[in-house]
Amino acid sequence: MKQFTNEELLELIEKATAGDKASLETVLLSVQDLVFNLSLRMLGTFPDAEDAAQDILLKVMTHLSSFKGKSSFSTWVFRIAVNHLKDYKKHMFAQFPLSFEFYGDDIRNARTEDVPDLTQNVEKSILAEELKLSCTNVMLQCLDAESRCIFILGTMFRVDSQIAGDILGITPEAYRKRLSRARKKMADFLTEYCGEYGKGNCRCMDRVNYAIQSRRIHPAQLYFQPAVPVQVMVDVKEAMEEIDDLSQKFSFCRTYQSPENLKQFIQKFLDGASYSVVGNS
Repeated sequence: MKQFTNEELLELIEKATAGDKASLETVLLSVQDLVFNLSLRMLGTFPDAEDAAQDILLKVMTHLSSFKGKSSFSTWVFRIAVNHLKDYKKHMFAQFPLSFEFYGDDIRNARTEDVPDLTQNVEKSILAEELKLSCTNVMLQCLDAESRCIFILGTMFRVDSQIAGDILGITPEAYRKRLSRARKKMADFLTEYCGEYGKGNCRCMDRVNYAIQSRRIHPAQLYFQPAVPVQVMVDVKEAMEEIDDLSQKFSFCRTYQSPENLKQFIQKFLDGASYSVVGNS
């Protein structure tokens, strides 16, 4: 998707709010990956992230006329998305909350050797990579919603502390302190338990069948494989090296393309009867 300057977006938004459907579609598609990736990290699973991203894009659409260009468009969208996701209760982990203690206990005590082969002829190394990316994404759910949001904004999206504080309604100083605490919690857990990113004994390859049995991964549906091309990935490691020595802990923060269903949702909505209601709101 082409990257637009704020001035170009302002022009597109002006056309969109005047009723130009093509401009509105372009505006929404320009932020769909941002919205989806924020939703994925906040909620933990692809299906939940897709549902939430649809809700957020509808909010962006219906409030578009209120954007006056006082901040960047992406910051404005972040604010809408963060406010929606912090209190989102429809995702799986709202019903089954996680903690670092629970996750650690599962790693220590799971009897992985007792589980039969459930790989369904899918190469085990592929499933191990799926588990690694799924696990590190789900691990974010061990943080409370605000700490998770702070960690994601600071580590994955590299949002400036002044802007992030404004989005969250806290001071930049408070944001930086909370970001440091959240990153330390994540790094400490990885160091203690994870054999991929830390000094722990947990190895994804050894836990593949256990993860399938627990329905954490599905051989017939690999969600975490299609990361976006390298040239458009967020280079988290480089950014983190400028801040402190925890950078290597968070190299798992990949960026993903929005599911095709999300693009189809936008197009279907714009082609449907509901668009006229939004267009006239």
